[in-house]
Amino acid sequence: MARPPVPGSVVVPNWHESAEGKEYLACILRKNRRRVFGLLERPVLLPPVSIDTASYKIFVSGKSGVGKTALVAKLAGLEVPVVHHETTGIQTTVVFWPAKLQASSRVVMFRFEFWDCGESALKKFDHMLLACMENTDAFLFLFSFTDRASFEDLPGQLARIAGEAPGVVRMVIGSKYPLDILGKSRSQGVRGPASAQAWNSAPGLLLKGFDQYMHTDVPERDLTAFRQAWELPLLRVKSVPGRRLADGRTLDGRAGLADVAHILNGLAEQLWHQDQVAAGLLPNPPESAPE
Repeated sequence: MARPPVPGSVVVPNWHESAEGKEYLACILRKNRRRVFGLLERPVLLPPVSIDTASYKIFVSGKSGVGKTALVAKLAGLEVPVVHHETTGIQTTVVFWPAKLQASSRVVMFRFEFWDCGESALKKFDHMLLACMENTDAFLFLFSFTDRASFEDLPGQLARIAGEAPGVVRMVIGSKYPLDILGKSRSQGVRGPASAQAWNSAPGLLLKGFDQYMHTDVPERDLTAFRQAWELPLLRVKSVPGRRLADGRTLDGRAGLADVAHILNGLAEQLWHQDQVAAGLLPNPPESAPE
């Protein structure tokens, strides 16, 4: 795997908040609600604009209960389940995300196909794991800030994937961070430092101001040590239902996109950079092995 690029060096940060970006986002929204796309569907720009689409398959991996299904729902603008239920088989979800490239100022429509499978099903049926890993472009490794064991399990997962699929992108995401526990993110609308600015100020890690909220099972020093050892992007996400429109029932599509833009931009950046390296358009510096 190519060494991860410097955050913001491939995709224009916060472009989705510009007037141009909002025009492109309109094709994945309908009346401020997120549009849901099937496997064979794609967004249509009005007026019709020629735009390249880059498609990627992403396998979401992690222990049972860390929030894999909730993460995918959040990224797709769907309702986040409030009660944990083990995913019984393989679930695939398509998410489109437009992003502007730094080098060419070209807008690319990224198509992410997320594959989520329950831990029990993976252990019971070998063919499910093979199906999830086949032709996979990226792995999202999830851990929960409230589950120390899920964090300690990461090195083993990463080492195994490095041996079985050495050419894929790897990203780590922490769910259920302290604001979720306190309920502030829902009742007060607190978004925390999980923004493009925090991502750029600490490459590969969103930690700034983390420990000021409350104690977690995974303190900041352990996250810092992990990042230094593995040199992988490490993000975090709120595992709570999104904000609503004026009717009090419908999810606010634009607000939901703002909450997950750092993850979608991070994926777009890593995957596009990996493709450029694989095509020989960019040099591939040697990857440091974790100590």
